[in-house]
Amino acid sequence: MTTPTLALQNLTLPELEERLIALGEPKYRAGQVMRWLYEKRAESYEKMTDLPAALRALFVAEFPFVRLENVRVLGSKDTTQKFLFRLPDGALIESVLIPASPALYGDASDRRTICMSTQVGCAYGCKFCASGLDGFARNLSAAEIAGQFMEVERLSGERINNIVFMGMGEPLANFPNLMKAITIINSEWGIGLGARHITISTSGLAPQIRQLAEQPKQIRLAISLHGATDAVREQIMPVNKKYPIAALVDACEYYTTKKKQRITFEYILIKGVNDDTSHAADLARIVKHVGAKVNCIPYNHVEGLTWERPDESRQDAFMSVLERSNCIATIRREKGHDIAAACGQLRRQTMQK
Repeated sequence: MTTPTLALQNLTLPELEERLIALGEPKYRAGQVMRWLYEKRAESYEKMTDLPAALRALFVAEFPFVRLENVRVLGSKDTTQKFLFRLPDGALIESVLIPASPALYGDASDRRTICMSTQVGCAYGCKFCASGLDGFARNLSAAEIAGQFMEVERLSGERINNIVFMGMGEPLANFPNLMKAITIINSEWGIGLGARHITISTSGLAPQIRQLAEQPKQIRLAISLHGATDAVREQIMPVNKKYPIAALVDACEYYTTKKKQRITFEYILIKGVNDDTSHAADLARIVKHVGAKVNCIPYNHVEGLTWERPDESRQDAFMSVLERSNCIATIRREKGHDIAAACGQLRRQTMQK
């Protein structure tokens, strides 16, 4: 079974209004349904008690109701939590809830960030990442993307106020479903989270970065850079062969021209690969050229891979080069390291059992 195209949570308010009118139902019922879904968080049609029984029966027949099944929750010592969900077709995906963290995206002390998946598996094969080790299966629907937010809020009891699309999969490779999910998350009739609290993290799909720049919403953009020269980046990110750093930088400049926003470069520090001070100098040149900021992340070990994180003295030396170059740079350490929080690890461990 695959997720139905006409699943209720895949419809925007205008789309549901149009469907209801075609079925001979009053348009205003769509607003009632959306309030049940996103304000009251109804878990089935039976909970929508102000809808006539006949209409609820019609919904059951016409618009399947999608729910993500919680399989497992791991809680970290630092209160980071990882959630494993089963989708309607049996596929597994992950979401991670990160507590307040000034080093992540700004200095908001009350920020609760969810990292959300956009695909089952990944086709881009970054050499340090667990998401693509078992290949790519399919894109997530808008319902499955937005559903992670609501299920994690329900399970954690936390009010989430920040989203980063950087879980399993390449978000910009699922562009239509991603943008519809963002519409659901951002709209007043939906979850109602402001666009400036939503970040898309991409491995560097230059054409889609330009496409994103044309979208009216003020969504934030993060680039998984991880190497500041083609020689270094191609060792760990195959996407660089199709979109080398020059093409990626051009797309980033186009984005900042359109959006007037500062891009974040994500840079995972991997021992002996990209953690030398000369690499930091190369990174500083790109950061300053684009007018970006950089978020350094010591490598999170993935079972089955041989990469290692550099020791803290080497991390500090790398950061010193960035600071002396007057780059806006932070380093994020030990968020979820004890619960296999790197993308795809929990799913892979579960599948191998």
